[in-house]
Amino acid sequence: MSSDFKSLVESHMEPARSRFYRVAIVGAASLKGKEIADVLSDRNFPSTDVKLLDDDESLGQLEAVGDEVTFIQNVRAEEFHNVDFTFFASDAECAHKTWKTARAAGSAIVDLSYALEDEPEAVVRSPWLERQLGQSPAPELQPGPAVVAHPVAVVLALLVERLRKRAEVGRAVATVFEPASEHGQKGMDELHEQTVNLLSFQQLPKDVFDIQVAFNMVSRYGDKSAPTLATTENRILRHYSKIAGKDALVPSLLLVQAPIFHGHALALNVELAEPADLDRITQWLTGEHVHVTQGAEEAPSNLNAAGQSDVQVSIRPDGARPSGFWLWVAFDNLRIAAATAVECAETMATTRPVRGKVQ
Repeated sequence: MSSDFKSLVESHMEPARSRFYRVAIVGAASLKGKEIADVLSDRNFPSTDVKLLDDDESLGQLEAVGDEVTFIQNVRAEEFHNVDFTFFASDAECAHKTWKTARAAGSAIVDLSYALEDEPEAVVRSPWLERQLGQSPAPELQPGPAVVAHPVAVVLALLVERLRKRAEVGRAVATVFEPASEHGQKGMDELHEQTVNLLSFQQLPKDVFDIQVAFNMVSRYGDKSAPTLATTENRILRHYSKIAGKDALVPSLLLVQAPIFHGHALALNVELAEPADLDRITQWLTGEHVHVTQGAEEAPSNLNAAGQSDVQVSIRPDGARPSGFWLWVAFDNLRIAAATAVECAETMATTRPVRGKVQ
């Protein structure tokens, strides 16, 4: 870091309590948008104003941000004036159309839509992995868009890297069960309607998945569905390699659509170079963001992981291989994505000019 840049950074390093920022959430009525608002409040993000922006269908809708209740407004260029951080929780099309307007107004960009991952300046990020690897990003006064890593990539990379730090890992294979909430409210609504219609012998809606997902598990969607499971699977592996490093052990991956509304679950089989000691493996995995359960009554599930920022994990031996073991993992996909997004903003805030400061 040059001395000029270092002095410029240090000039903005005021105590966190004296720094306040203006925030915009694009796609505020979406599941991810609502989760971001909750995490901003839970983490006491130093914001003096949070603008909720969305499309015409949601205009005027009331939403809570901490103790405040505010209206959702239209996504217009003037709404980004003096905004410090813009979170894109909208669909990819809206993010593509709007992000440069927010950037031109001086806002830092945090993207949960994955629309910006191919932009030249964009960086796929997971602060959890950055801390795990001791690789904090260099501070920038004008950082490129921070693309939030897919929550499955974050969880898999965190678990595998903790194991690799303590032992030689020969292979890892994961089967991931995708919830309907990854397709937003429309995906959850379609699963609900399919379930109700099946029980009443009515025709199934298939606008989102183009296939029956209620009471069913599939490894591919219908031809009219987008994105496909293969597209999401490739994104997970791509994000995994970016946050864990190009030399990281990449697990084999199978993504399956499960008939569940919310919360990811996955089965991860790991084989070590030497026989597995489950007590030691428990110690290796336990730590920040990971809770290893012991009793059957606390076994991880998408239900008890809902609303939790921690990843729930249980461990059992692999009966076919003495050096192998299984991890059964559950986590709240929306909460982890939102927490990652807000932590990205927190790391970007250290070099942010304080124009939103309360006098």
